[in-house]
Amino acid sequence: MSVLQVRHATTYRYRRAVTIGPHRLMLRPRDSHDLRLISAELVCTPSAALTWSHDVFGNSLAHATFAEPADTLTIASTFAVEQYAPEWPIFPIAVSAHQYPFAYTPDECMDLGALLSPQYPDLEGRLQAWAQTFVHGAQTDTLSLLKDLNTGISAGISYQSREDERTQEPLETIARGWGTCRDFAVLFVEAARTLGFGARIVSGYVYDSGQALTPARGAGSTHAWAEIYLPGAGWIVFDPTNRTFGGANLIPIAVARAITQTSPISGAFVGAPDDFIGLSVEVSVISSQS
Repeated sequence: MSVLQVRHATTYRYRRAVTIGPHRLMLRPRDSHDLRLISAELVCTPSAALTWSHDVFGNSLAHATFAEPADTLTIASTFAVEQYAPEWPIFPIAVSAHQYPFAYTPDECMDLGALLSPQYPDLEGRLQAWAQTFVHGAQTDTLSLLKDLNTGISAGISYQSREDERTQEPLETIARGWGTCRDFAVLFVEAARTLGFGARIVSGYVYDSGQALTPARGAGSTHAWAEIYLPGAGWIVFDPTNRTFGGANLIPIAVARAITQTSPISGAFVGAPDDFIGLSVEVSVISSQS
């Protein structure tokens, strides 16, 4: 078990005081058997009235309403969690799903719903053909197939951070040969869906323990990865950016069908377009004990 402390502060700056519209904040971690929330604080400056809800995926949402104009807006989330996810997990995959291809039950298909369907057009089947290169033979070990896909993305696509928030389409990432953690996660999820897997996007944070041979990519900012549903085992974590699987060192904030549904902060202001000067984001994830 490890105790991790996270601080995520975003500051928006304007040329003059502007009216700040309602904001939707997705910054609270997902509590579970392998991640227990100890404490959490969400502070907005100027102050805001906060109301809470859950979205369709069960993610916690804060809705912030601001009463006064300001030339600076800061949204700061701090929390501490206990993490129990093992470094080397063993997954109790149902016998029926040990080998790929396998069939989900009718109930599983109904519940997975849109998570089984690719979200990006692939009219010529190029993404599906690319994903099929990781399938070795008529019967393939399911977990090995997913690990190979995870490793193939990490080895074949160069990781590059970038400032803009746009996410590349899967075929664009393959063609360019580089991408961010968001691009890696979307490529993994979409490729898995073309193979018939139920898959979802996860956003959150990654902790760099400093014990690996290479530093964790995506540390120091928000991070994105993927989860695949396998009968018996449930949702299994794959992080193609760091070529890892299992939830160790990952702190999930939101799960969703599409990456666009996981934005940590969304909102607007009332003013001229050039009133907005810019923003800064600070993310830190530290361990307080083990």
